[in-house]
Amino acid sequence: MSQTISLKSRLSPRRTLIDGAFRFFLYLSIFISLGMIFWIVSSLWNEAGWLLSWDLLTKYPSYDIDNAGFQSPLVGSLWVVGIATLVALPTGLLTALYLEEFAGKGNKFSRLIELNIQNLAGVPAVVFGLIGLAFIVRGFVKWGFTVGSAAAVIAMLMLPVIIIVSREAIRAVPPSYREGALALGATPWQAVWRLVLPSAIPGTATGSILAVSRAIGESAPLLLLGALSFVTFNPTGLDSPFTIMPLTIFKYASDSREEFQILASAGSLILMAVLFILNLIAIILRDIATRKRNV
Repeated sequence: MSQTISLKSRLSPRRTLIDGAFRFFLYLSIFISLGMIFWIVSSLWNEAGWLLSWDLLTKYPSYDIDNAGFQSPLVGSLWVVGIATLVALPTGLLTALYLEEFAGKGNKFSRLIELNIQNLAGVPAVVFGLIGLAFIVRGFVKWGFTVGSAAAVIAMLMLPVIIIVSREAIRAVPPSYREGALALGATPWQAVWRLVLPSAIPGTATGSILAVSRAIGESAPLLLLGALSFVTFNPTGLDSPFTIMPLTIFKYASDSREEFQILASAGSLILMAVLFILNLIAIILRDIATRKRNV
C-alpha cells in the first residue's frame, strides 16, 4: 500500500490530468453506447411492444396484417447462420492455429494468406454476395438460390473475423506453456491441443460471437442470392428456398401501410432478442470452458 501511495505521489500533475481525462472519455463512450442501445430498444418497444405475442413466431409472412408473422424468416436465419457457423468456426480456428503455431514466420505462402485475410476483413458484405452469385449459385457449384449457397456466403463473411481474433487469442497464450510441454516430451500438436487451444478459448469465443452477431443481421449478400420476402414454409434442408429476418423486416418497413411498419418494429425486437440469446449462450459456454481449464 505504501508503495502505491508513493508511486501516485510521484506522478506529475500533467500525467494525473491526462489519466483523469482518459478515464472520463472512456466512461463517457461507454455511457453513450449504452444510452444509444437503450434509446433504440425503448423506441421500438414503445412503438410495437404491445404487438409482441406468440402468434408472431408461429405465423408466416403475409400481405394480410392479421395473418402476418415471422416464423419462416426466423427459422431461415437460424438455418443459414447455424450452418455457416458450423463451417466457419472450425475452419477459422484451424487456419489460425496453422498460421500461429506451424507455419514458418518467413514463409511467403503464409504471408500471402495473412495479407488476403486482412483484406477480406474489410471487404463490404455485398462483394461476398457477388462472389457467391458468380461461383456458388451460377458457377461451377450451381447450388442455386438455396440455404446451402447462403450459408456458404455467410461462412466466407465470418471467416476473416474468426481467424483474426483467434490468432490474437492464440498469440496471447504465454510461450512458457508451449516450452514447458515440449520440455516434458510432448509433441508440438499435443502442446497446442492440450494447452494452447484451451487457453485461447475465451478469445476465440469472443471472435465467434462478433462474427455471428454480424452474420445474423446481414441482408445485402443474401439479396443477391435470391432470398425471398414472403416464404410461407420453413427450410427443410440445404436445397430449400429461404428468407431471413432482416429482409422480411425491410419488406414490412417499406410498406406504405402503418400497420406493417409497426410490425417491422416488432420484428426488429424479435431479431434483437434472438441475437441476445445467442450471445448469452456463447458467453455461458465460454465461461464453462474457462472454469474447466482453471480447475
